[in-house]
Amino acid sequence: MYNLWEGNQCYLMKESFELTEFFPVSAAVLYQAWLDSEAHSKMTGGEARCSAKEGETFTAWNQYISGRNISLIADEKIVQSWRTTQFQEDDEDSELTILLTEATGGCQMRLIHTNIPEGQTQYKQGWLDHYFGPMKGYFGSK
Repeated sequence: MYNLWEGNQCYLMKESFELTEFFPVSAAVLYQAWLDSEAHSKMTGGEARCSAKEGETFTAWNQYISGRNISLIADEKIVQSWRTTQFQEDDEDSELTILLTEATGGCQMRLIHTNIPEGQTQYKQGWLDHYFGPMKGYFGSK
């Protein structure tokens, strides 16, 4: 959390973080799995309803996560609005950006999560425990 001072006013800034992980599959395979309901469910262990179309909505982790596809660049970039059931009703959606880069033996995934409500720092560990860990097991068995 960061504070921004303007004159005598202090504004609390939203939470944000970045994570990078390597997966032993092509960027195309990871991109498709992220946006496919069946594959997303299998790679994370939580039920997902996904779409590969801009503007359409999704849910993941048994409806704990919901959002909308903002921008999709095949096999390279996914930008989604993102929120959980822990967000307050008046909280803005956070923004999730997934960048995929081909690498020797697979691809690198860079996850950038911004505009998270103040104090909700648990999502960084959540991505590691509930996404990256299960995804490494899922894609490692291919």
